[in-house]
Amino acid sequence: MKTWFITGASRGFGLRIAKLALEQGDNVVATARRAEAVIEALGNRERLLALPLDVTDEAQAQAAAAAAVEAFGSIDVLLNNAGFGLLGAVEEASAEDVEAVYRTNVFGLLGVTRAVLPTMRAQRSGRILNISSIGGYRGAAGFGVYSSTKFAVEGLSEALHAELAPLGVHVTVVEPGYFRTDSSTRPR
Repeated sequence: MKTWFITGASRGFGLRIAKLALEQGDNVVATARRAEAVIEALGNRERLLALPLDVTDEAQAQAAAAAAVEAFGSIDVLLNNAGFGLLGAVEEASAEDVEAVYRTNVFGLLGVTRAVLPTMRAQRSGRILNISSIGGYRGAAGFGVYSSTKFAVEGLSEALHAELAPLGVHVTVVEPGYFRTDSSTRPR
């Protein structure tokens, strides 16, 4: 049995993966800005710990990681899934919108990873799955700012892979193609 720590678990890929992990008998720490949204989507389950987590709040990420370890004793898989898109021409994107997408897609991923890594390092094992996108290696008109955040996720993932492999912690970047999701809306 593994313990998963999943960000953005109230919808999309995060919700689907949380369901699958629970169905195979694993523990799941499912986080979202509103923990109630996770419970609404997954119900109350014995191996589920639903926690509020705004990935842009590092103190909240630290608290969620600590609660996960307290509840289940370990964190075996971190799925950095929380994120959203920003569609439109680069020159039309406001500084506020650009900052918001970077704060979630890049700095949020970093904050959660830093919160979970001490546990994985102490265990000398773990897997970090970072959700990127096809836009992480190929920019396109209308997706420039979003793609740039995913390029950052790619670079961070490659560096983390090299840094953490000697510690028994494996890093994988996942690059989905085009899927119909609600990821182009700001997190609620």
